Amino acid sequence: MTPSQSECFNFSTDIVDAWAKTSPDALSLWCVDAVSGREEKFTFQQLSALSQQAANFFEASGLKRGDRVLLMLPRIWPWWVSMLGLIRLGAIPVPATLQMTRDDVTYRLLTAGIHAVITSTVGVDKIHDFDGLRFLVGPTAALTGWLDFDSGIRSARPTHQARPTRKDDPGIIFFTSATTGAPKMVLHTQASYGMGHRLTGEFLLDCRPGEVHWNISDLGWGKAAWSSFYGPWQMGACVFALNFNKFDPVEILNVLARYPIATWCVPTTALRVMVRQDLSKWKFPALRHCVTAGEPLNPEVFKIWQATTGLEFHEGYGQTETVVLVGNFKGQPVRPGSMGRATPGITLAVVDGELRELPDGVEGEIAVRIKPVRPPGLFREYLGCPEAMAEHFRGDWYLTGDRAVRDGDGYFWFVGRKDDMIKSSGYRIGPFEVESALLEHPAVLDVAVVGKPDEIRGQIVKAFVVLNPQFTPGDQLCRELQQHCKNTTAPFKYPREIEFLSALPKTISDKTRRFMLKEAAGKPGLLTHNGC
Repeated sequence: MTPSQSECFNFSTDIVDAWAKTSPDALSLWCVDAVSGREEKFTFQQLSALSQQAANFFEASGLKRGDRVLLMLPRIWPWWVSMLGLIRLGAIPVPATLQMTRDDVTYRLLTAGIHAVITSTVGVDKIHDFDGLRFLVGPTAALTGWLDFDSGIRSARPTHQARPTRKDDPGIIFFTSATTGAPKMVLHTQASYGMGHRLTGEFLLDCRPGEVHWNISDLGWGKAAWSSFYGPWQMGACVFALNFNKFDPVEILNVLARYPIATWCVPTTALRVMVRQDLSKWKFPALRHCVTAGEPLNPEVFKIWQATTGLEFHEGYGQTETVVLVGNFKGQPVRPGSMGRATPGITLAVVDGELRELPDGVEGEIAVRIKPVRPPGLFREYLGCPEAMAEHFRGDWYLTGDRAVRDGDGYFWFVGRKDDMIKSSGYRIGPFEVESALLEHPAVLDVAVVGKPDEIRGQIVKAFVVLNPQFTPGDQLCRELQQHCKNTTAPFKYPREIEFLSALPKTISDKTRRFMLKEAAGKPGLLTHNGC
């Protein structure tokens, strides 16, 4: 039985094709290669046509509705065309990053039951013992068993006719970034996620038709869906992409100054490095709105950017499992250090372990109300992981695992992941506040704070610090940083131990692997360090 129109949704046909009809010549995608400088631009009409050719090519090659496809490409136009072609067909994209190892890729191939892989020559050696379809973007000489993506797209029929996808059909699968434990599969549906990111594009990104939006994040993570795909195109904006191999803060700032980028999204970890540059060297005449997400934005970083550019950063909070849940949205006062207010249409609360809503000013877990109406953008399930479903879905709530305090004006203030809270001498200490205090010191480039077991206090606060190049680790600097914390925040929160590292252990989505630091705390030699 053919479903009715009201039962169906497909992002490719209902959003991108719609823009192709109403604004066919509007720019939709602008790709720049950092090495060669080559630029490729596509209108919505061109993008719609290419995605239809992609759907025809995939279908003719043997892909069908419901098949799961690992998509592992750099920031080049075939990623966007592949995403749209797969969604149009009703196949399920599973984005991944080229930074993964062969073992990382094999885990995803097996866990997700992948039917096909789309990758570039960089990813070929990471595909091992895989019997499904293989699509290669780029040269195919001497690579047997791989289908040529480029020639396949060019020779495919220009229009695609497909059965409509239902709103609740599987739409996309992400693997969590796994700061603790193995990555979990997060399943989003066609409509809830594709339509839900209207909230992201309108309220957080503030994208507008005809403007250019740039998100510098890797395409293998949920942030790309937020800021490089669903969000901007819901609003009819042009997605800008710079294909680079290694993050260079100077290069990013040069591009931001050179191109007419109106709205910009950058991970907090990258921003911490960028504000250490002499920002007075750059002007950003087109830039009007800046967004950050991924990890909390420290107030000191916010203040440096605002003081030198005159622009505020608008922090957004959400998860791989959601669209934007909280944000310092355009038009409301930004409070540095706060994640902002709840997204319109999504009901949030701060709850205790018994799911009781807590009053303003009391710390608890951020919870999303899912009954009587499930909010837009919330994932359907953790595939194959009933334990995680039982842990996060309780009663009328989805429990995020993040702890915060909400003030009397509705602003949420991040405290830390539930598993990262430090209990020392009867005090509960959130790592974020200590990290923010340390980042205010000019010596500190990056920092992570964890709890170290202690016989007397239960735990003590331990900081792992990456220094700016002009500073030298040692006991004197350690004591200076400790005193700085005592002067900046409550004295009981200061780090009783500090270790200096050359870099913090990160996930491939650039989030700090705190569990590794917890294991390293108190075990000299596990990480290369100096400390006090």
